[in-house]
Amino acid sequence: MTDLPVLLGIECGGTRTVAIAADAAMRPIARAEAGPANLRLLTDEQLAERFSGLRAQLPRPDAIGVGMAGARDAADRARVGDALEAVWPGVPHHVDHDLASALAAAELDAKGGPPAARVVVLSGTGSCCYGKNATGKTVKVGGWGHQLGDRGSAYDIALRALRAAARSFDHRQVWCRFGQRALRTVGAGAPDALITWLRSASKTEVAALAPEVFSAAAEGDRVARTVLSETAGMLADDALACAGRLAGKRSAVAFVLTGSVLLRQPRWAGEVAKRIRAARPGSTVAPMAKESAWGAVAMALAASRQGKATTTTPRPSPGPGPADAVPKRPEIPSSRAMSPTERRNPRSMQLDRMTAAAALELMWSEEETVPAALRTQRKAVERLVRNVADAFAAGGRLLYVGAGTSGRLGVLDASECPPTFRTSPEQVQGIMAGGVKALHSAVEGAEDDLAAGAETIRFRGVGKHDVVMGIAASGRTPFVWGALAEAKRRGARTALLCFNPHLVFARGHRPEVVIAPDLGPEVLTGSTRLKAGTATKLVLNAVTTLAMVRSGKVVGNLMVDLNPSNVKLRDRAVRIVSELTGSDPTTAKETLERHHWIVADAAAVLRSGSLGTTGRAARKSPFPCPGKTVSIGINT
Repeated sequence: MTDLPVLLGIECGGTRTVAIAADAAMRPIARAEAGPANLRLLTDEQLAERFSGLRAQLPRPDAIGVGMAGARDAADRARVGDALEAVWPGVPHHVDHDLASALAAAELDAKGGPPAARVVVLSGTGSCCYGKNATGKTVKVGGWGHQLGDRGSAYDIALRALRAAARSFDHRQVWCRFGQRALRTVGAGAPDALITWLRSASKTEVAALAPEVFSAAAEGDRVARTVLSETAGMLADDALACAGRLAGKRSAVAFVLTGSVLLRQPRWAGEVAKRIRAARPGSTVAPMAKESAWGAVAMALAASRQGKATTTTPRPSPGPGPADAVPKRPEIPSSRAMSPTERRNPRSMQLDRMTAAAALELMWSEEETVPAALRTQRKAVERLVRNVADAFAAGGRLLYVGAGTSGRLGVLDASECPPTFRTSPEQVQGIMAGGVKALHSAVEGAEDDLAAGAETIRFRGVGKHDVVMGIAASGRTPFVWGALAEAKRRGARTALLCFNPHLVFARGHRPEVVIAPDLGPEVLTGSTRLKAGTATKLVLNAVTTLAMVRSGKVVGNLMVDLNPSNVKLRDRAVRIVSELTGSDPTTAKETLERHHWIVADAAAVLRSGSLGTTGRAARKSPFPCPGKTVSIGINT
């Protein structure tokens, strides 16, 4: 045994888990294996069980590195970190995705000067390409999982071969050699049984058919050979795309092949390499010399030097957006004093001892202060209404961005616009830190992820005609500021709704509109779902309602573009048409039915047929239905 610190590297893949214990001189001490460990397919309990099984086989580590398949963001890495802490409490660790550990392993054996970029090309149960250039920029191509991607993986090869076998049988009435092997492997008596098998087969079970594709190809099966040629081209294409984003078109790149398919099928790997070299002369293509778990050992070494847990690495550049432009880190504003929402309310110091009647009176009296506080921000809200209405007129959108209660209220307001104003769900959108799951439960670390906020704006294709409104009680939520900075960079109009009047913005980082009333402290200290939540709802109600009014969605105080999707709303539509035209309810209903329950169309027909537009103004409703504009004559 060595007196040097023990480093534990764990490579968690879709097929198996490999753990290597080594000393700080990178000399092996012990090795262990366990079952597959894709984070997307494991519960927290199962993940802890995987680590516990390894603990029993290996010496206690002084630092741990983990490359985990399926670990895509900060929340995922935090999950892995929590499991490590439960099994090896107090041990420093570094967590990343399995491609980062594979790249670290490739760098361990690098010889000569550094290339313009190094790209790991992985094909195992899944597939992905991941690279880094001399400046430290990282790019990932693929890695979308078997339902959206995994081109050139074992799963992809097997599934394409099954489909090709079925297609060949339909055309030629001959069940190919691969098809015969597949039937034998899954224990099916006839091709139809494969349909039932696929319904319940896991990703790993489908991927296990890939060796049969290679065997059939070696026996001359044209179906299998065609599939292998196609998938080799796809994987090479992804590798070249990754290299191009890192090193342009001409620089020499070092490609490293890894994963069970590439390492166990040398002829197919050679075909992938041949295509890469043909498209990028001067580049090197070679199989991984060390197994990827050694990259996780290198990550453990970094964690031991830092002496603490780390779970972050440079985020691979996503698309779409300007070609891998790297935005400047947004400047989150400072605060001259504690946000009022975080102070203790002197009126509620005895809240836990109050009678229900007294507590209700206190809460409601505090809520009564909200409108007065909002009136101090009227000019800013007016400006925001104009900006949003202008955006709608230009074909743009309003996007709310928030976390926790703030994000949920944005999603709520956005979801109410289609039924109320017959808008497309695209026109007003709510973006929630942590995604859909965060609507009903907390997602650890989601609101602190600056890069994730920026990504949501890039992936929504935000542009100069859009308005992006950040909602954050404190005004300092990183996810929100990541989104606002990216929106500003793309030329969109920006706004911030918060309840901290003490913010100090860095030069050039202030949103175009800032709404920051002082609501004072909450009855329950820090619970911004109370007065701050009420104020948020009031502001959002005003912004979308008045912007829709300015967009012609309202006549008088009537919704002339509601979507009558249920009995209650259809009754309301009949009343609106009757009010606008003076027609009886039966006529209004019959006209609505003939015009697909589009209120503006029905009202326009009845209006023109009875009173015309003499002495009246014609108001246009620009969104009654796709591609159609109608006029409703109204009294002036």
